[in-house]
Amino acid sequence: MELLWPGLLMFQMFCFINGYPNGAPSGACEDMLPRHSGVLPQPSPAPYTILTNARVFQPGKPITVTIIGPKYRGVLLEARTGGGLNALGTWQRPPPDTKFLQCAHNPRGAVTHSNTNLKGNSTVYSWIPPNCASPVYFMATVAQQRTVFWVNIRSTDLTRGKTGDLDLAVGASAGMAEGKPLLPLVICFLILNILA
Repeated sequence: MELLWPGLLMFQMFCFINGYPNGAPSGACEDMLPRHSGVLPQPSPAPYTILTNARVFQPGKPITVTIIGPKYRGVLLEARTGGGLNALGTWQRPPPDTKFLQCAHNPRGAVTHSNTNLKGNSTVYSWIPPNCASPVYFMATVAQQRTVFWVNIRSTDLTRGKTGDLDLAVGASAGMAEGKPLLPLVICFLILNILA
């Protein structure tokens, strides 16, 4: 029995030092810190960008979110509004190697990693907006490894649209060139079709 205690203590220390390979703890929901013992976030600008398929959201209409940058192993992704710290809306079908995290009493309030398998630009998240009038944005913590992570990576704001509003896509896969919407191209295409 006396040999059991040192073994359990070493196991507990090993788990504490290793971080959270199976996902962020719910205690990280507000401050987005991964709780990796003795490790601070990177002070350099994050090599990641959060892209969405729209700048306008409608309650209940899914928004596609992608984290663009180098491959990563850990993630915590939430939607927020204003200066609030609470997760907003719900996430749909977490991509492979990720799972839901309960935040702000919402069982699908955030998405986090479910293992340390690499994730990348092909990992696409789907978020369902709630019925709110305020602009929303996405916040992420992204970890390349336990000791290398960035916090407070923020998307651009999405505003609530009215039924029938034209959603302008944001991101290379959704019709962007150098970060600018291709609205003039869409207008030219419509005009040419009308004249034809």
